[in-house]
Amino acid sequence: MSETLLYEGKAKKIFTTDEDGVVLHRFKDDATAFNAEKRGSWEDKGKTNAAITTALFGYLEEHGIPSHFIEQVDENTIKTKKLDMLPVEVVVRNVAAGSLAKRIGYEEGTPLRSPVVELYYKSDALGDPLLNWRHFQELGVSDEDLEFCEELGLRVNEALWPFFDERGVTLVDFKIEVGKDETGTPMLADEISPDTCRFWDKETGERMDKDRFRRDLGGVEDAYAEMLRRVTEAKS
Repeated sequence: MSETLLYEGKAKKIFTTDEDGVVLHRFKDDATAFNAEKRGSWEDKGKTNAAITTALFGYLEEHGIPSHFIEQVDENTIKTKKLDMLPVEVVVRNVAAGSLAKRIGYEEGTPLRSPVVELYYKSDALGDPLLNWRHFQELGVSDEDLEFCEELGLRVNEALWPFFDERGVTLVDFKIEVGKDETGTPMLADEISPDTCRFWDKETGERMDKDRFRRDLGGVEDAYAEMLRRVTEAKS
């Protein structure tokens, strides 16, 4: 299979393939935070995120949530449909943490009355700002697409909350992306991993996600490995 680099992001490289409408996402060991102002890497990060994403996209597909995922092709790489991506990052929050805690003055760890959905403009140059619907309308994103983004975020949350709760993990918040296939059908895209979610141990409150890197808490490799174990372990 011939591959040509199509795009390189902070955490993945995307390659074209010989198959029409199919691309490869190769997960990197690199890590960034604060709009790439902080950089680092650790062994097996890409491998771990690829395996977690594979498991979670498969689980969501079983629960009726369509995605671009096709299959995992090697330890660091997944094969997906090629999509036209919406310039929207969908963030769903169940517990106040990070920027939301600062924005509304809540103590970190405060449970929210109901899930909060936020829409961010996907633009590295602008630092991925939080926007409202009218901003996105000005940028050419349709009401139909914005409604799909919000509904998809809530559907993913509804499916993943019990999945993680059963595994002793609080799904604090997460980020997903949305794209459209060649027929114009929107679907879940990108990845779901400790890079894009906040995972806290239910008993101890221990953080098991990229916040360990962002906040110099140490133990980041162990945290990612533990999340891989919990995601992939069999449950009755």
